Amino acid sequence: MPTRVHEFAWPDRVVVGTIGRPGARTFYLQVRAGTQIVSIALEKQQSALLAEKVDEILDQLGTVEGNPFSVPTSTPIELVDNDPLEAVQEQFRTGAMTLGWDPTTAQVVIEAHPITDVDADDNDESLDEHGANEPEMLLVRMPVGTARAFAKRTREIVGAGRPTCPLCGNPMDADGHICTFPEV
Repeated sequence: MPTRVHEFAWPDRVVVGTIGRPGARTFYLQVRAGTQIVSIALEKQQSALLAEKVDEILDQLGTVEGNPFSVPTSTPIELVDNDPLEAVQEQFRTGAMTLGWDPTTAQVVIEAHPITDVDADDNDESLDEHGANEPEMLLVRMPVGTARAFAKRTREIVGAGRPTCPLCGNPMDADGHICTFPEV
């Protein structure tokens, strides 16, 4: 069965955002081009690692002699996006992700694939006419400025969670916190 690819070659918007309160947030990678919007759920750690790796790619490209790709060293102000997520309808929960660089278009490329062991009942929208899960993936290509803005916003979203306890390093809840230390 062919894979359904949600492809965005020059998206209008690529952001990570959350729904819910710190400690119970769901992270989404949301991409929009015109009226087409795709939102995929991902883990906080996936979001943080994605931002880190996007910045690493851009930083490496910036060291190329003459910087032929015009990679910005910081987020261009006109690309800052602090708006909330748009209407979220989860397409799938992310399992594997790949990140790459396409020198022919000077774009960072993200591929996201769903977790493979999800029951068919969990995502009725991806069922084919025979009631089987239709394989799908998200493919996003971002220009370097958009990628830099994406990484910055994602780091800020990840960092806006619960504060960390200075004693034990675990997240603290608004209604209290009991330190747990490893036994010696």
